[in-house]
Amino acid sequence: CNHCPYVKHINQQFVEIAHNCIRQGIAVVAISSNDTENYPQDAPDKMIQVAKEEGFPFPYLFDESQSVAKSYQAACTPDFFLFDDTHELVYRGQFDSSRPGNDIPVTGRDVQAAIDRLQGSEAPVEQQIPSIGCNIKWKPGNEPEYYGIK
Repeated sequence: CNHCPYVKHINQQFVEIAHNCIRQGIAVVAISSNDTENYPQDAPDKMIQVAKEEGFPFPYLFDESQSVAKSYQAACTPDFFLFDDTHELVYRGQFDSSRPGNDIPVTGRDVQAAIDRLQGSEAPVEQQIPSIGCNIKWKPGNEPEYYGIK
């Protein structure tokens, strides 16, 4: 998401980790699922601008129907998912413990540890701390059942 302060807070380090992943043959994709009618700052034309400004080395995709977010049961931005080469989910959690204003440096430690374990053919990280950030901006009436709204 373009406007989320949690995403803005980690973008620089995320781009660095993404570059390293891509060099190692790990695919990286960012997906924005926000309702752009009510949040025009997240519209595709703005996504292109953010991707250029931040130097994204990966595709930045728009989930207009919000079906991808629902299928992943995504909750917030940012929300990280790491899959192995058989497309099995091995990590879903926070980037690291840094948050806007908490004075903890942005390192990507949690995501990087999951990547390192995957590359070392080790079992997935046992303690996966959920991401914290801005809620996905659902289109009116499109909120998923897992949110307990419907």
